[in-house]
Amino acid sequence: MPAFSYKMYIAFLLGSLAFSLGIQYLAAYLGWPPYSGLAIALAVFIIFPLIIRSRIKRGGGGYGDTGTGFFGQGQGIKYICLACNNRFKGSMCPRCGSKMKRADF
Repeated sequence: MPAFSYKMYIAFLLGSLAFSLGIQYLAAYLGWPPYSGLAIALAVFIIFPLIIRSRIKRGGGGYGDTGTGFFGQGQGIKYICLACNNRFKGSMCPRCGSKMKRADF
C-alpha cells in the first residue's frame, strides 16, 4: 500500500465531490424520484473518505515521521523550552529545569 499524502487525500475528496455531482445529474437525467440522487451523492461523499481513512490506518500512516495518522495526531503535545530550546513533554524542562515553554504541534 503506497503512503498517502495530503495532496492525494484532497484529490480523492475533490474526486468524490465530482462523482457525487455526476450521480445527481445522472439521477435527474434518468428521471429517478426526487432527492434520490442527492441521497446517493451524500452517501458517496461521506463513505468514500471513511474508506480512505481506514486504508491509511491499515497501511501504517504515511504522514510525517510519526506514522500516527493524519497530521501527526496521537503523539500528544510537545513543548520547547524557551531557555535552552530543548524539546520535551511535561511541565518542566528536564535539561535546565525551566518552566518557561511554548507548545510545539
